[in-house]
Amino acid sequence: MASLQPPVCDFGWQALDFDLPGVDGRRHTLASVRGPKGLLVMFICNHCPYVKAVLDRIVRDTLELKALGIGSIAIMSNDPTDYPEDSWDDMVQVAKRMGFPFPYVLDGTQQIAQAYGAVCTPDFFGFNADLELQYRGRLDESRKETAPANVRRDLFEAMKQVALTGNGPRDQIASIGCSIKWKDA
Repeated sequence: MASLQPPVCDFGWQALDFDLPGVDGRRHTLASVRGPKGLLVMFICNHCPYVKAVLDRIVRDTLELKALGIGSIAIMSNDPTDYPEDSWDDMVQVAKRMGFPFPYVLDGTQQIAQAYGAVCTPDFFGFNADLELQYRGRLDESRKETAPANVRRDLFEAMKQVALTGNGPRDQIASIGCSIKWKDA
């Protein structure tokens, strides 16, 4: 299980459209999930210890960001062949158990992860109201273990700034996580 860090934020990069099936039985697009102040696109999965360490914080932060006008979506792009915990049925169960306040969708072809340049789980992309990338950083100091409760909420603070000003912070610390599990060519 390789740990990877995504590249720094490419400010202004435009969010790409998608149309993906959600565990809620509906299809979700860029237009259907964006909020009036922006959008948080998260690449996550079920098996990754980095994701497991912060799932409750992701739920907390996305609920608070929704109140600020930021929509959110979680995309699972891993090939579940070698990681059965990333199966559709397990996605449904994780979303229910955690009470996801955002769509949890499957990128079965992996085309969306490739188009976004996602490299790890979790990988966060924060867009402003014009769907321009303003944040590509970590949730907080958590790694495979959950950081103490009083650490800075990097993602939340950055997206709050995006909601209020349209711009993300210039200083960002990259996320870290397990590599995306790509299908064999």
